[in-house]
Amino acid sequence: MSPWAAAETVPAELPTLIEALALARAWGVERFDAQMLLADLIGQSRTWLLTHDQDRLDPDQARRWIDRLERRADGVPVAYLTGRHEFHGLDLDVTPAVLDPRPDTETLVDWALELLAQGSPAPRVLDLGTGSGAIALALRCRAPADADVTAVDVSAEALAVARRNGQRLGLTVHWLLGSWFEPVRSVGCDPFELIVSNPPYIAESDPHLPALRHEPRLALTSGSDGLDAIRHLIGQAPAHLQPGGWLLFEHGFDQGPAVAALLQARGFTRITHRHDLAGHCRCTGGCFAV
Repeated sequence: MSPWAAAETVPAELPTLIEALALARAWGVERFDAQMLLADLIGQSRTWLLTHDQDRLDPDQARRWIDRLERRADGVPVAYLTGRHEFHGLDLDVTPAVLDPRPDTETLVDWALELLAQGSPAPRVLDLGTGSGAIALALRCRAPADADVTAVDVSAEALAVARRNGQRLGLTVHWLLGSWFEPVRSVGCDPFELIVSNPPYIAESDPHLPALRHEPRLALTSGSDGLDAIRHLIGQAPAHLQPGGWLLFEHGFDQGPAVAALLQARGFTRITHRHDLAGHCRCTGGCFAV
């Protein structure tokens, strides 16, 4: 057996790529994650790894590989270790200042794009709690060419990440710093045809929070039932929507009925749910007609 099969430090003999992946298994790192981390470390593709599995890491790479495995085994997201994540076909910079974008959030983007395709030729769109800018940038990239997209975040660090992503991708979004609708009011934005948000929606006592300890708590939790941010946004949104405008949320898999009830109580109609790839109710939205 290779000394790398159970190593926690760098042995004298530098590892081959296949030995490096064996070490990842010994650390409990999933195969796909290990391949992503190793490919990024050496600046090659996952396919390249398969055809060069007897190549050896150099000393610096070997030390960095041990560090990456330690951090991944401690639950640090792969995106924080590589510094990037693909979302809706866009390669995004990601840091610990923002949530690691999830594939489930693409459900929200797809729904928003469907509505934009059916609406006015120059829609105004608002993304609240933009984080890395994933939603706003995906909409700016895929929406009608003359769509006007604004994105808000309360974290200056997060907004800096989003702005960098927009500049690198060549996508124009109006980035506003502040809490929810406050910066929109302060700059006097016209009403929007569509407002989307992936707000914090985890209850503060949720037992799964320790597994998310490396991600920004502000972007995760929202009150005792996880719905405080959604309640606030539903209450404020009508003042910022065009007649017939839509408000869409991502939320927890079991929160759909509660979000629908909140929308209905505020006067929203045509309330609809969308399900993620696992079949869970992941998004809820409604139309506000004055």
